[in-house]
Amino acid sequence: MGMVKILNGSEAAATGARLCRVQVVAAYPITPQSKIPETLAKYVETGQMQAEFIRVESEHSALTVCISASTVGARAFTATAANGLAYMHEQLHWAAGARLPIVLALANRGLGAPWTIFNDMQDSISQRDTGWMQVYCRDNQEILDSIIMAYRIAEQIHVPMMVCFDGFVLSHTSMPVEIPEQSEVDRYLPPYEPHIPIHGSEPINVNPVMLAEPRANAQGELCPSYMGFRLRLQEALQDAGETILTAAEEFYQVFGRDYRHFVWEYRNDDAEIVLLTMGSLANEAALAVDILRDRGCRAAVVALRLFRPFPAEELRRALENAKHVVVFDKNVSYGLEGATCTETKAALFDGGLHPVVTNYIVGLGGKNVDVADLTEATLQAVQGKNRSDGPIWLGVAV
Repeated sequence: MGMVKILNGSEAAATGARLCRVQVVAAYPITPQSKIPETLAKYVETGQMQAEFIRVESEHSALTVCISASTVGARAFTATAANGLAYMHEQLHWAAGARLPIVLALANRGLGAPWTIFNDMQDSISQRDTGWMQVYCRDNQEILDSIIMAYRIAEQIHVPMMVCFDGFVLSHTSMPVEIPEQSEVDRYLPPYEPHIPIHGSEPINVNPVMLAEPRANAQGELCPSYMGFRLRLQEALQDAGETILTAAEEFYQVFGRDYRHFVWEYRNDDAEIVLLTMGSLANEAALAVDILRDRGCRAAVVALRLFRPFPAEELRRALENAKHVVVFDKNVSYGLEGATCTETKAALFDGGLHPVVTNYIVGLGGKNVDVADLTEATLQAVQGKNRSDGPIWLGVAV
């Protein structure tokens, strides 16, 4: 049994990185995640963490440092938010394409312009096609635990992972978090063994220019083409489910907390109406479901914990009895609808399920979304009072 401390989300993320014995940290400050590198810098300065903390001039450089460190066999960690993540965009592709198991803590924040420092999920959703795995946390305990599991998963399938949590809503909110014993984490997460052995006496060329057709290397072995590498990354994510569940099962056996699911469900045994969302908003949705149940509505919450790879099969199982799915998106794919809604429809329709799906865009730039908002929006959607050809923007005065 570990020690329980009162931590905000950023401190939980930093503590998770420390417990994973991260060897290289590089991050650039940006609200609301600055507390993460600040905390890690203090750990390194006071000797609580044996790591190289490398100061950089930008987020692009931060991830570049992590790429270099991971390439030569170090366990690397970074953190960012919003435009900082956008500035990393080029290197996000590089880290995934090079199959480097870097873990990135992301305090979700809206993107400028216009400037905002407050929460939505536009930043991480905009990077969903970079080849990184993405998980979304509901509370600070889940942030710490997800950092630990992220290294376990990423280092097995050689794909980087982004641990996302709501900026300010979680990053600046303190709550009890159980901090596991270092010996338990060591038992769960062995030292990182890089999949690319690099020795000074045997230099190799890492990530050379690839051509469209396979070519033989210096030893005469036929090597993949550019598309061949892309296919292998796609297959790694498609096949990641078993590795993720095994990591969650072993985490449960060691620490007793249960993440053996890709989606979190609340009162979903007999539900006809499902509120679908991600992150901390699932907590408000659960309270809304209690109110809806009191009013005679058979409602439930389904919250995506895993967004990449997208858990289509488990989502279909969770929604197989739903007659109406109300999707609350803290993001928008401009000109269409919320990204979660689009991907949910694809998963459902491919599986022959055709519930009524209503999409709300909510909470952009920190716009408050409370239980009453979710309750009323669900009732109006089910009663057909606010039909729209596109998504419905909730709470926009002007």
